[in-house]
Amino acid sequence: MPTLAARILIPMDATGQKQHLKAYGVAFASLRMDVSVDWLLNYRGGSFAIVQNDRLERLCKLRGVSYDIITDAQYLAIVDNIADPNSNEDIIKLEKAPKIAVYTPPGKHPWDDAVTLVLEYAEIPFDKLYDDEVLAQKLPEYDWLHLHHEDFTGQYGKFWGAYRYASWYQEDVKLSEGIAKRNGYQKVSKLKLSVSKKIREFVAGGGYLFAMCSATDSYDIALAAMNTDICEVPFDGDGMAPNAQQALDYSQCFAFKDFTLSQNPMEYEYSNIDNTNFRKPAMEVDYFTLFSFSAKYDPVPTMLCQNHTEIVKGFWGQTTSFRKEVLKTNVLVMGENKSLNEAKYIHGEYGKGTWTFYGGHDPEDYRHLVGNPHTELSLHPTSPGYRLILNNVLFPAAKKKPRKT
Repeated sequence: MPTLAARILIPMDATGQKQHLKAYGVAFASLRMDVSVDWLLNYRGGSFAIVQNDRLERLCKLRGVSYDIITDAQYLAIVDNIADPNSNEDIIKLEKAPKIAVYTPPGKHPWDDAVTLVLEYAEIPFDKLYDDEVLAQKLPEYDWLHLHHEDFTGQYGKFWGAYRYASWYQEDVKLSEGIAKRNGYQKVSKLKLSVSKKIREFVAGGGYLFAMCSATDSYDIALAAMNTDICEVPFDGDGMAPNAQQALDYSQCFAFKDFTLSQNPMEYEYSNIDNTNFRKPAMEVDYFTLFSFSAKYDPVPTMLCQNHTEIVKGFWGQTTSFRKEVLKTNVLVMGENKSLNEAKYIHGEYGKGTWTFYGGHDPEDYRHLVGNPHTELSLHPTSPGYRLILNNVLFPAAKKKPRKT
């Protein structure tokens, strides 16, 4: 039973909140003050309730976050309604601010990372780390890791065909080769495989992994290719192994199976995991739908899908979405475009931890191109697509309930 005290209620529905993204930052700030947060799953879009204190109320005002002060009696009435067995709602206690890391290279470009953008906008603190830090066993210091728009296969994003003469591409190659050399690797692909294994150890030990765009499929492909060479001459100086496709070990992957590699170094694609080349919808009708889970029986996917709408605008990326034919059977699809038979938002467990993959590059930039300016989130303070990212950021703070049977 909640402590009897007035509450700050931060509504997260479509009409009650003007700053959905910054509201997550207020919840995170509360946790950093050692003040727990009640996450009211499916209640007014996944609202937050916090014991009233002047510092947090002032923070809501400073950041433009909509809130109400309600009495203990009003809050207990909400709790009673949520507890009704016929209500698809529940309360999850958020207890401790997770330590957040973003895997990103030094000197990243403005178009690189939606997660960095939204963490900064929501004013949620995070650390940046990259290959050196991962190999130096820094990951166990963190609770949550986001994978930058990255290529874990050592093929430099398959940008060679279009951008091999661009200065930024040449600088990226030089940076990666330098990191590989100082860590004792002759090939960038070997460096990235070692990094991928360290990330897998992080998840197995209880870490929370979140990845977007090309970090999703390239990560699994790198693990599947651990016993072969899938890089052509432009990427590592020698050819792909003749039996590379047959040598893939799908059992090493988190999410994908039975995929076919792209063996053309000129093609801006890794494999047929990604649905980009198979989809042709107009922007005006390109949406994906979030699944509605049972808050009381499936709190984890319910948390990850909290939103003020179940219909979310689609958006492209190097990896836009995932073809359902190559998903492992234990993968939980949380968002899909059914007409295109594609999954957009997927989740799974590995060891003691979890992973979540989110297709696409920037939820508020439909077809972001290399060199375009980054999104100004002040123009999209209620973005449903960005809310999914922030659900994942808060997820490690939850006091988990055992699954009911």
